[in-house]
Amino acid sequence: MSPGHVTGPSYWHQQLPDQPLFPDVLWSRPERKALAGKLLIVGGNAYGFAEPAEAFAASTQAGIGDSRVLLPDVLKKTVGRSFAAGLFAPSTPSGSFSQPTLAVLLDASPWADAVLIIGDLGRNSETAIVLEKFIDKYAGPLTLAGDAVDYFTAAPRLLLERPNTTGIVNFSQLQKIAASAAFTTAFTSEMDLLRLAEALHKFTSQYQLNLVIKHLEYLIVAASGEVCSTKLSDNQALWQVKTAAYATVWWLQNPAQTFPALASAVYTVAQLQ
Repeated sequence: MSPGHVTGPSYWHQQLPDQPLFPDVLWSRPERKALAGKLLIVGGNAYGFAEPAEAFAASTQAGIGDSRVLLPDVLKKTVGRSFAAGLFAPSTPSGSFSQPTLAVLLDASPWADAVLIIGDLGRNSETAIVLEKFIDKYAGPLTLAGDAVDYFTAAPRLLLERPNTTGIVNFSQLQKIAASAAFTTAFTSEMDLLRLAEALHKFTSQYQLNLVIKHLEYLIVAASGEVCSTKLSDNQALWQVKTAAYATVWWLQNPAQTFPALASAVYTVAQLQ
């Protein structure tokens, strides 16, 4: 990493459009699909599965070797034969994942190199139990995004203490997680990048959770006390799903290099605009 990438404190690094932080990671992608990893995507409910579908498309674009999508079985008639990558788990009467989904998840997850719980889950107490028990039992790389994060904002201990966990969170979700954890620094929307980088440095030094957030026109990665900011060419409102898919794919392809992988994924997303 060249000195030109460091802005302010040594833990805060800035990626420029023509200067990625980790060019070796960026340019050493798996050339064969068989070596590009496997991803299990989880999400959806009776009233929406746009986010799992978008994550599947984005993971393919990001270079995954193979991906599958676990949906509530209430969607089987809707997407069934037209979606070959679809797997289906038991659903509640309201169309969300029911408690027996846990067994399906635990059976399906060993196939994958990482799991992405993308959202569109709705709000359901049975789904909450499934997520809590799965996160407690599954030991592999795990990414949460969208309303999957909302299930843990009031009680984030499982996310904060679990290794191999990345949250693709909006600023409101970050504020709620930090407040619930009684973190000493308040995250405010008025923060400039320097103060935000300092707070994220402290947060990810204290907790296991890796973070990717959007603040102002920047995508920001924080992991193990290191922080990276990458400027977007436009202030896109819909960023979480694509970023979650790219971050998870790059991470599972570079499992021993979490911060470089997440920073490279964000750099790639910024270049797509």
